[in-house]
Amino acid sequence: MSLQEFLNNNPVDNITAEVAVSKRFTDKDGKLMLFKIKPMTEREHNELAKKSTTVKSRGKTEIDTRKFNASVVIDNTIYPNFKDAESIKAMGVTSPEQYLGKVLLSGEVAKLVDEISKLSGFDTSMEDLVEEAKN
Repeated sequence: MSLQEFLNNNPVDNITAEVAVSKRFTDKDGKLMLFKIKPMTEREHNELAKKSTTVKSRGKTEIDTRKFNASVVIDNTIYPNFKDAESIKAMGVTSPEQYLGKVLLSGEVAKLVDEISKLSGFDTSMEDLVEEAKN
C-alpha cells in the first residue's frame, strides 16, 4: 500500500480515543471512567489559537492559555459533552466554559489538553503550542 492509498483510507475525521483523566473518575466498582476525545485538525487549532489571541501595544500578541485550553477541551471532548445544555443549567452556570470550571480541576483540564494534543499529532509541550500559536 502506498502512502497516498493509506491517507485516502485513513481520514482524520474518524479518529477518537478513550483516556483516563484522573483517579477521581471511578464508577461504583472502582473502575476508571474514560473520556472520549477527538483530535484537532490544523484548521481547528488555528481557529482556537486565533480566538484566544489578543494584539497588545506595538503589535505584540498575547494568548490567553486558560481560554485556549478550555476551548480545546470543550471542542474536542466527545464524551462527556461539555456543551450539554441540561448539564450546564443543572450546575447553575450559563456557558460551557463555566461548566468546565465547575466539574474539572485545573490538572484534569491540563491532562485532557495534553491527551487531545497528542492525539492531534503534537508531541510537544503546551508551552511549545502556545509559542506556535503566537506566531
